[in-house]
Amino acid sequence: MNKPFEPSRPNFQKKHGRRPVRVSLETAAPPVFGKEGYERLRRPSFEGLFDPMTEANCVTGTFDAFNRRVNYLRISVTDRCNLRCTYCSDGEINHLHHDDILRYEEIERVTKAAAALGVRHVRLSGGEPLVRPYLWNLIELLTPIPGIEDISLTTNGTLLKEQATKLRSAGLKRINVSLDSLRPGRFERITGGDKLGDVLEGIQEAHRVGLSPVKINMVVIPGVNDDEVEDFALMAKDEGWHVRFIEHMPFGGIGSTPSMTVAEIKEKIESMVSDLWPCCLSGAGPASYFSFGEGQGTIGFIRPVSHRFCGQCNRLRLTADGKLRPCLLNDLEIDIKSALRNGAGISDLKDLLKQAIIAKPERHHLETAGIGGRQMRQIGG
Repeated sequence: MNKPFEPSRPNFQKKHGRRPVRVSLETAAPPVFGKEGYERLRRPSFEGLFDPMTEANCVTGTFDAFNRRVNYLRISVTDRCNLRCTYCSDGEINHLHHDDILRYEEIERVTKAAAALGVRHVRLSGGEPLVRPYLWNLIELLTPIPGIEDISLTTNGTLLKEQATKLRSAGLKRINVSLDSLRPGRFERITGGDKLGDVLEGIQEAHRVGLSPVKINMVVIPGVNDDEVEDFALMAKDEGWHVRFIEHMPFGGIGSTPSMTVAEIKEKIESMVSDLWPCCLSGAGPASYFSFGEGQGTIGFIRPVSHRFCGQCNRLRLTADGKLRPCLLNDLEIDIKSALRNGAGISDLKDLLKQAIIAKPERHHLETAGIGGRQMRQIGG
């Protein structure tokens, strides 16, 4: 487990001759990678060290039209889910037919082509990916692909206890668990299922089998679960959880629901729990991480609404029905399934992936318009 930097310890001032620097979410400079970033981390002055570090890895990949490296592929393996979270679906469930969903071998071919273009990180999602049978077989196909360095999974955790050992043995390295309430009744109202106990047992099992880090994703919805921000923060402080607070995006049937901004969430945590200090945690996404200066737990923030991270976007998405989606919040899609089923080779698949990369928009417009088209469960957000 990566130990976060702990600037609040008393020996910091004695060792470096000054108090640690506090950096706000709003004024922090963007992170620096590569040789310059390494040199900054080695400087005794620690100048610039406390920029909130995002996870985005800019070392390998193919550039898009806005000079962003794309080295991360999110793959939805199914549009089905065993829960009915209110922000993920509007209740209208029209599932894909079995033949419309990409086969594991087809996903393997797309991943090989993506790896040839510099993709290094793969995340499997859904729907709920663990409802698809034998998911560990797909992980076994993806793990040996040259260039793929990291395979991770996003799950609701309800089926994790039974599958964690096989997933880890197949090559899965780390996992994100979506969990929006620690209160059984509220959990059931948000998700439509009485499965909080299963999720907590799944998290425990993931730790036991060696998946690391295990990150807990909480979508903060005002008037629904925002009064649990302190509870989740305390789980990070006292129990060593890696909790990520995510601004609510207007998907599904609650598009008019306002968002609580990360700045508001951070202020609430610092006023009710403890001060936060920037730190790092392994991954390949847009989160900024903080610690409490003690213990192993971390707090992460993802700000799709209040602070676009489009300028650092390093990913493509592959939907369960074989569409390349350059942007989560844009309905543009490129069909790759037809090419797969008409005998396309790796070179042909690379051309389609390049088209998707070049088609990535400069930014989303979530702050002025909601999200139309597909629901979150259909995209694999």
